[in-house]
Amino acid sequence: MESFETKESLIQQLQYIEKWEKDQKGLFFWEKLGRLPFQILDRLTPKFIHEKVGQILDELGYYVQSGGRYLVSEKNICKTYTKKLNLDSITIAEIAEQPVETMNEVAASYIKTTKSIAMAQGATTGVGGFLTLSIDIPILLGLSLKTLQEIAICYGFDPNERKERIFIVKCMQFASSDIVGKKAILDELSSYDNDSETNSKNQAISQLQGWREVMITYRDNFGWKKLFQMVPVVGMVFGAFINKSTIEDVAEVGMMLYQKRRILYRLNKKEEAGASI
Repeated sequence: MESFETKESLIQQLQYIEKWEKDQKGLFFWEKLGRLPFQILDRLTPKFIHEKVGQILDELGYYVQSGGRYLVSEKNICKTYTKKLNLDSITIAEIAEQPVETMNEVAASYIKTTKSIAMAQGATTGVGGFLTLSIDIPILLGLSLKTLQEIAICYGFDPNERKERIFIVKCMQFASSDIVGKKAILDELSSYDNDSETNSKNQAISQLQGWREVMITYRDNFGWKKLFQMVPVVGMVFGAFINKSTIEDVAEVGMMLYQKRRILYRLNKKEEAGASI
């Protein structure tokens, strides 16, 4: 099941992703301004919400180490591929050999479903306004993790591997970072697959710290929009919009960065094949 993509088509797709990366390095004034309300509200947030956030940090740190209850099964995605390609069965390793365009289509279908779930969940927790905020944050983070893991499998990467769980952390950091953070993460990920296993293990502690950054920026980035969700009933509309846009942001980052890794892998493989002839 080998992909028959040309080197030229892969380079064209890579150029599109690199343009997207360049666009991500800009930070508009309203993005900075949007963080201010939540920084003020943070001081007024009840203790039980802060405790809930701390609990999530511990759980997500455990996810990086062992996966735990946040890992998704690849069976459903493999079924989607077998139906689409008219096969009896397929593995993640075989998915990795499919055309990137096919990967994009399958990933987009799963993202669409998750966005619908996120909207419904945001509307539900928005009914209670401020009181349901502690429920909303962990559910939204769980959906973000689910989205990125499904995208990983769609591009032939196994989230059961610790290396991929760390990559998912970096994707979430990128989605919620400012201009400086985005640039630093892109620089780090540019050589992600070239890092040795030893270096990966040595960086474990610093990677785990990424969860704390994700949590802080997740709260701050809700900004003005999350402020409106704290108004009971009215929060239904804003809750649905916030969660949908959050999943959209995370999914876009996941698709672009995983797609880039797959394209670079293929280009390197083609170059190696050409050099050996």
